[in-house]
Amino acid sequence: MDKLVIFQGKQSTVSYVICMLFGLGLLFPWNSIVTVMDYYLVVFPAYHPSRVLTLIYQASAFFTVAVLAYHEARVDTRFRVLLGFSLYFVSSLMVPIIDLASHGGGGLAPYTGLCALCMLFGLCDGLVQGGLVGDLSYMHPHLLQSFSAGAGASGAATSGLRLVTKACFASTKGGLRKGALVFFFLSTSFQLLCLLLYAVVFPKLETIKNYRKAAALEGATTVGADLAAAGIHVDKDAEECPTTRLSNFQLLTQNLDYAFDAAAIFVLTLSIFPGFLAEDTGKHSLGSWYVVVLIAMYNFGDLTGRYLPLVPALKLKSRTQMLVAVIARYLFLPAFYLTAKFGDQGWMIMLCILLGLSNGHLTTSVLVAAPNGYKKPEQNALGNILVVFILAGVTVGVTLDWLWLIGKGW
Repeated sequence: MDKLVIFQGKQSTVSYVICMLFGLGLLFPWNSIVTVMDYYLVVFPAYHPSRVLTLIYQASAFFTVAVLAYHEARVDTRFRVLLGFSLYFVSSLMVPIIDLASHGGGGLAPYTGLCALCMLFGLCDGLVQGGLVGDLSYMHPHLLQSFSAGAGASGAATSGLRLVTKACFASTKGGLRKGALVFFFLSTSFQLLCLLLYAVVFPKLETIKNYRKAAALEGATTVGADLAAAGIHVDKDAEECPTTRLSNFQLLTQNLDYAFDAAAIFVLTLSIFPGFLAEDTGKHSLGSWYVVVLIAMYNFGDLTGRYLPLVPALKLKSRTQMLVAVIARYLFLPAFYLTAKFGDQGWMIMLCILLGLSNGHLTTSVLVAAPNGYKKPEQNALGNILVVFILAGVTVGVTLDWLWLIGKGW
């Protein structure tokens, strides 16, 4: 079925909005952690929370999505995503509970609990991100772009809310704590919304049912539960295409450049954000607002960048262009180092915006372009593979971020 024929009518708009909400929900808990890092730097000053929590989260997400990508054809997407959002709901609720139980006093026990919850966040990320990117990869490109934009919007939304809460509450430990608690109760509520939307509303949309039915007719084995939830039975005898498909290894070898792009984008980004921005940019006139503003500028840049591929003049038209752009981004490393050492806060803010713009633009470009030309089960598998490389890049990036501490002591 032609994508342009399927993607039409009012329900296509509803699908677009729901996919954006899923992107928001995917990263809202983690972005809440990142955005209230000014609070955690006060509560746990000796434990490098901006670096340790990030490394734990990303390593857990990478391990989870790598295992699931290997078994992608045998894991039902509905079970995977519902489990992820359910665990997100529980773990998001536990973050403020731990803080309330410890009275915001810090210490090793609350920090260990927070680390465990960040590991659980990573597990949820692997469950949801791989499942949804794979699922949306064989649907209309605008749905995947919307999901990607939602992921960027989660950072912008949490940063915007953090600016509001920081203005409303005093810049003391107590004020920072109140703002952090507001964040996590909002995050918990949002995870419940995403869980209900995916469980009840999304599978019954006509556009989504058509895509999943077409995928099943091409041999997809991951959509059965979603079709059953929508009341659809697919007659295997009526399959339109053979069920044979390229293996994951074949898909990877045909898309090595896209896989490299996906990893390299996030190696660079996470070697700077959030650890370097939170701890290594010096003291400036913005005071305690400085870290919050830098993170907000990156997040707003990332959100904007995820919409740039919709502008024809800014769309990367070839794989070579993407590769050159990805490699060119590594000039940010000396730029950030020299700006932190010699520049003022205005230059640092500008660099954060550019880092976010390029991250969002290139990420969306790779995710949307790579699945073109494949059968739907292959597009699902390739989406999972790309998420593996994204999270591998993230894990390497947050590990390399520790190199900024060389010569500074612990």
